[in-house]
Amino acid sequence: MAKKFKDYYDDETARLIADKISYVFIGFDSNSFSSYVAKNIVNKEFLERQDVFSNAFEKFLGDNYVKNISLFTKILGPELKTETGMFSQGYWLWPIGRYVERHGTKNFTVSSEFIHSLTKRFTGEYAIRPLLVKFPKETMKIMLAWSKDENVHVRRLASEGLRINLPWSKKSTVCLDEFTTYKKILSNLKSDPSKFVQKSVGNNLNDLYKSYPEKAIEIINVWQQENPGKETLWIINHGMRSIKKKIKKKRTF
Repeated sequence: MAKKFKDYYDDETARLIADKISYVFIGFDSNSFSSYVAKNIVNKEFLERQDVFSNAFEKFLGDNYVKNISLFTKILGPELKTETGMFSQGYWLWPIGRYVERHGTKNFTVSSEFIHSLTKRFTGEYAIRPLLVKFPKETMKIMLAWSKDENVHVRRLASEGLRINLPWSKKSTVCLDEFTTYKKILSNLKSDPSKFVQKSVGNNLNDLYKSYPEKAIEIINVWQQENPGKETLWIINHGMRSIKKKIKKKRTF
């Protein structure tokens, strides 16, 4: 039987993380950390397991958020060399991202800088969401800069983090409140050569189309008037896939 995704976050992963922390934090009680996680993840689902890890960080690292982020920064490891590897190599970083998701609004600058680094090894799309809610203008400003970043994972985050219906996350409509900046971000990415980024932008538009079609049409109309290249055309098609399926279904009746 294939291993379920949630089962990767087990006592073995707890020991892996504990060993990494112990390497940079002498005195860290790695055994108690691992035992706490092993005991409390029993019969837990995926996100519940992430919260067990986050609870363990709080319990065994203390409540000094800035200090803890400094520790996490030291154990991130090398950046991904390709578009792939986010989950196969960086899977163990999900609990750390969950910790930032829960506590990141305590310090905007520290959190945003860490998320920028985290997403080069895993993904920061979940950790950035609370910052968007509490600091919308500031967060949209840095995501606008990220949309031009040289790193493909950072560029993808600029789109993925703004999705209205991001899987495993609460619905967010911050992009509508900051619509001018949102349009600039997607426009910066509409010709991105990376299919990894293109897919994210297409999914972003698809989310927008489902809930606010007039907003999606506004963006697409502008792009279509700018002699769009193959990348932009692919994104538009991907972004309209749900509405096309809906129209096609209606025609069959």
